[in-house]
Amino acid sequence: MKTGLSKEQKTTNIYFDESNSLIEVCTYNTDLKKRLSKFAILYPDECRLIDDNEMGCMTYLIRKGRLGFKLTAPYS
Repeated sequence: MKTGLSKEQKTTNIYFDESNSLIEVCTYNTDLKKRLSKFAILYPDECRLIDDNEMGCMTYLIRKGRLGFKLTAPYS
């Protein structure tokens, strides 16, 4: 999809705070959008699409505890 945006402008933003039980994920990343879409279909109570800006960015709300971050040590 041509959006007119550069790769630097196609970001993935993840928003959450300690008072809310939901995480907001806004992304242009095709692989992540596909994964989130499949997850939302399988688990609609845990994840749902809330916005598609028609420029390639999709925003999902995900229940906390369903999204993980993996840190890996550098290779030696």
